[in-house]
Amino acid sequence: MRLSAQISGINAGGSDGWDVFYRARAMVAGGQDVIELTQGEHDIRTEQIILDAMHASASGGNTGYSAVPGLARLRQVVAERLSTRTGVATKPSNVQIVPGGQAGLFAALRATCDPGDRALFIDPYYATYPGTIRATGAVPVAVAARAEAGFVPDATDIAKAANGATALLINSPNNPTGAVYPKPAIEGIARICRDHDLWLISDEVYDTQVWNGTHHSPRAEPGMAERTLVVGSMSKSHAMTGSRIGWVVGPEPAIAALGDLATNTTYGVPGFIQEAAIFALAQGSDLEERIAAPFRRRRDMALQLLAGQNILRVVPPDGAMYLMLDVRATGLDGEGFANRLLDEEAIAVMPGESFGRAAAGHIRVAMTVDDAAFETALRRMVAAAARWTG
Repeated sequence: MRLSAQISGINAGGSDGWDVFYRARAMVAGGQDVIELTQGEHDIRTEQIILDAMHASASGGNTGYSAVPGLARLRQVVAERLSTRTGVATKPSNVQIVPGGQAGLFAALRATCDPGDRALFIDPYYATYPGTIRATGAVPVAVAARAEAGFVPDATDIAKAANGATALLINSPNNPTGAVYPKPAIEGIARICRDHDLWLISDEVYDTQVWNGTHHSPRAEPGMAERTLVVGSMSKSHAMTGSRIGWVVGPEPAIAALGDLATNTTYGVPGFIQEAAIFALAQGSDLEERIAAPFRRRRDMALQLLAGQNILRVVPPDGAMYLMLDVRATGLDGEGFANRLLDEEAIAVMPGESFGRAAAGHIRVAMTVDDAAFETALRRMVAAAARWTG
């Protein structure tokens, strides 16, 4: 039997970008010790107090169908959070609860794009972006952000691609580069969206992980609240990756339509997980800062360690939990370096090519192991790069 072209074409006939990750996991399954610096997964688990709240809710009987748009209290809490963090008045009717940020991205793209529409996104990008766009039937169009500009996109480049497009997907703080788009860049993006009548999908799941500068949500720019869908999540801010809980925030007509989509796809998020999210958000910024602190510390550690050599060149990350290292001085591209590092040093990183052409010749290093293992991995990585270059 034939599968639909839409689903069989999600990866455009190529790799999904996770080949090194899969190979590393197979090595671990075979009993080999590997330092895994691939996935954006915290090296701590979800706080016990959050799990206790989840357990209490489930044990108390909150295991049936839940309201498809999300629990009223959670929508209220998220609305208050966005109002406070962005300065844009937000109501519960502006919030759709979704099973994680990835589901939010799919829903936002499904709401804004018809099959065949051109959907712009910034390269380098999180590995799922082009596949998610194809899964909705839209056509992915990458706009390069250059390493020499700190991987911050230029509005002029976006404008050149914008004619005939329907939507633009951005991500700041950025995975994989760690770039935090400054206010002028956000203003330029907003101007392009207004001038070209684009929907803007703003992936802000790393908004609690800012090491330098300030996170600016484009939804706060003039005329943008009615054309912006913000995707948020508990995954990175509260180490709740496996709980699959997030939201999309936007204008009421779009959110109402997302409710219709959820009714016919996910049929909501389990109530006990939503109750745990309410509890977690009520713990305030202290908890979020504690969860973010290891990545700030390892970022500073890495910059200090890498400053002593000139083979692996780092673009200093202003946010998120990753480092982007330029490995071209070794004579290898990102894929070659990552595969050789795994084979010879049992250290797993992601090739920059997994995140787009603009990241070619780089590797993404997730700062997601304990400090000692992270320092060991970096020192071995630097030593290996020196050998290969020599």
